[in-house]
Amino acid sequence: MKKWLFSAPIDLAVFGGTAIIALILVALLPAHESGPFTFVAGVVLVDVAHVWSTAFIVYLDPAEWRRRPAIYAGVPIACFVAGLGLYAWGEGAFWRAIAYLAVFHFMRQQYGWVMMYRARNGERDRLGRVLDGATIYLATLYPIAWWHTQLPRAFSWMKDGDFATGLPAWIASVLGVTYIAVLAIYLARATWQLATRQAVSWGKHLIVVTTAACWYVGIVATNNDYAFTITNVFIHGIPYMVLVFLYARRAGQEPSSQAGLAARMLKKRGLIVFVATLWFVAYVEEMLWDRTLWHEHSGLFGTGLEVGWLAMILAPLLAVPQLTHYVLDGFLWKRTRNPRLGRLL
Repeated sequence: MKKWLFSAPIDLAVFGGTAIIALILVALLPAHESGPFTFVAGVVLVDVAHVWSTAFIVYLDPAEWRRRPAIYAGVPIACFVAGLGLYAWGEGAFWRAIAYLAVFHFMRQQYGWVMMYRARNGERDRLGRVLDGATIYLATLYPIAWWHTQLPRAFSWMKDGDFATGLPAWIASVLGVTYIAVLAIYLARATWQLATRQAVSWGKHLIVVTTAACWYVGIVATNNDYAFTITNVFIHGIPYMVLVFLYARRAGQEPSSQAGLAARMLKKRGLIVFVATLWFVAYVEEMLWDRTLWHEHSGLFGTGLEVGWLAMILAPLLAVPQLTHYVLDGFLWKRTRNPRLGRLL
């Protein structure tokens, strides 16, 4: 029985290594204020870059494009139109909607890793699926609920005020007790499986442990943007980019994908081209955000521009890659919707 999603060295480095590095950085600088390092390393090189990596396996892959041309062409347009509507309703509504979509996306990705490990290890029992799902969801949901009961905090998900206030404290308390109980059952089941010499999905356990640790440390145990960004973004963006790179490289070996731009790029220079391309595009996107709307990093991007009413068009337009990434993830990483997934990975 296979126990790893990619291989033991890759899984341990990607899922365990990123979490350990993030937690060490927080431990070394527990009161560090968010600055250029946090923004460049966390936001530009990881968060924004991983969003654009989806293009390698959709828009630069002819075989994938031919599978769902209407969806892949229509989703960015629909996201832009929806963004325009939300921004017209109010800037606060626009950022709140994006923040909660992002939260859901981050939660679902951790759940997705657990389900992929279950599939890799041939786990088909319904009770185990429910327990695994409940454990990983509570590991992310409890910190978010606790965050809502402690507003305002010294950091935000997207922008100050994007989370709704007024969540009763008892909801977080109930979720906390439930989380501890479910986690105890999960640990007891894992211990029993080990004691009875059953196959152990160490990768799945690694996802649960690192998710629980990073989400708790970044949201509950600390109260600064640096800790939240490092713990939240590292374990989300880096594993995703590794997944996309391996998937795209193997897709390039299929006869139907040989003519694809992504296949040619990865065949010639591989990881270097992949990372350099993502970092360049991420830099350009953040430059556009900062020069037109944020005006926070002139040292990195230059003097800002006054855009006035154009903000109601620019914000939804610049948010299209992020929103498209959220939507397409629901099609790309489910075996029922993507028959290539099991074959390529």
